[in-house]
Amino acid sequence: MMTRTASSSTTATVVTTPAQLERLGEHLHKLRLQKSAERLEALLQHAAAQELPYADFLEQVLGEEVAAKTAKNVSMRTAMARFPFVKPLETFDFAYQPSIDKRQVLSLAGCQYIEHGDNVIVLGPPGVGKTHLAVSLGLKAIEAGYRVFFTSAAQLIATLSKALADGRLDEKLKFYTTPRLLIIDEIGYLPIDRIGANLFFQLISRRYERGPMILTSNQSFGAWGEVFGDRVIATAILDRLLHHAVTLNIRGNSYRLKEKLKAGLVRSFDDQSQPGGEI
Repeated sequence: MMTRTASSSTTATVVTTPAQLERLGEHLHKLRLQKSAERLEALLQHAAAQELPYADFLEQVLGEEVAAKTAKNVSMRTAMARFPFVKPLETFDFAYQPSIDKRQVLSLAGCQYIEHGDNVIVLGPPGVGKTHLAVSLGLKAIEAGYRVFFTSAAQLIATLSKALADGRLDEKLKFYTTPRLLIIDEIGYLPIDRIGANLFFQLISRRYERGPMILTSNQSFGAWGEVFGDRVIATAILDRLLHHAVTLNIRGNSYRLKEKLKAGLVRSFDDQSQPGGEI
């Protein structure tokens, strides 16, 4: 097959022979420009039909290649992050949680907090979207080119405890220190013993002012002494976390109870907050 590309002072009519197509394909494969290699004939035909100038043609080829590689890298980093689910920020229902400052969250999506080394701590009762927000901000960080890792607090402490028993604690602490952004979910859902609290403190100390984190908890900061079973350790942890931090406090209804609330089977958070209501 012979492909013609057009030309004048900025374009040229060039006949592309099968041999040239083969050589071009080989060059693209050697340069690992796989997307361009796959679409070479289509790209040449489009350039000929549109009489594209050389610079426009080259921009189109390289643009498609960059987009393909970026999408591949984002997909790979998303898989490596080990999110429990993938929910972009655009799917978060801010109208259902009016206590959240949407502009603040959208600002965080720009990832400046990562460059500044700030932590993001999301507090609120179960079911209000804390994990959704954490994952969504993690996805934004990946899109911005950062390496992200997600873990629950229970899994983190279990892993560090096993590493301690196996004499590999330093190795595991390095593993959790390496990602640019570390997300620790569900602090406070399960009690943490003294050894676990000490291991958690060691990790926080290693990342302090080096690697930002996103943490979610169903407990207020005042209750963290009970969560970690030691008020001294809890205070030391919070001292480091809150030194550079943004706190999002969600006070609203659980998404899981949305339909029951509509049906009037359970009371809303606002009703419970009224005098005589349960909180």
